[in-house]
Amino acid sequence: QKIHLKSICLQYQLYRLLNSHFFCLLKNETGLIIFFLCAYVPKTAAGHCKWENVLKDLEQIKTSKDIDVRLYTANTDEDKECQEPVIRCFFLETKVILQECRIKNCSKTQDVLNIWKNGNASLENKTLNSTTSAKCKECEEYEEKNFTEFIQSFVKVIQKECK
Repeated sequence: QKIHLKSICLQYQLYRLLNSHFFCLLKNETGLIIFFLCAYVPKTAAGHCKWENVLKDLEQIKTSKDIDVRLYTANTDEDKECQEPVIRCFFLETKVILQECRIKNCSKTQDVLNIWKNGNASLENKTLNSTTSAKCKECEEYEEKNFTEFIQSFVKVIQKECK
């Protein structure tokens, strides 16, 4: 009961402090401008990338010794208009890695599953433009490379997308 009372007293003191200083600030135009800038700027300054979680998981699996596959690896220097099909190709090949991990029961299975899920969630809402996909290579047209080279290229493509 005593702790509860202290909590109420502390909350009341914080309320009075905020009420006296904060609301006085909002009474004039300059205060409102400062408030909105402070509330808005941190969100835009962070420059959040929708692929941030994918990059983290790619970092987790890149050193895996359990995964030994050859994968179609898209070029990192494809035209800007082919960027989305390239990303789709990488996520499609992630499904191959996931199957390999499940067969071999590798330690990074959950990280690979996360990459695949996050990629599909981000790409799900977009449908490919038919003219774009006609200009760009199919996934199977790319050279097969080992797991390490695949991951390095995948990271480069995602980092390029985040810039």
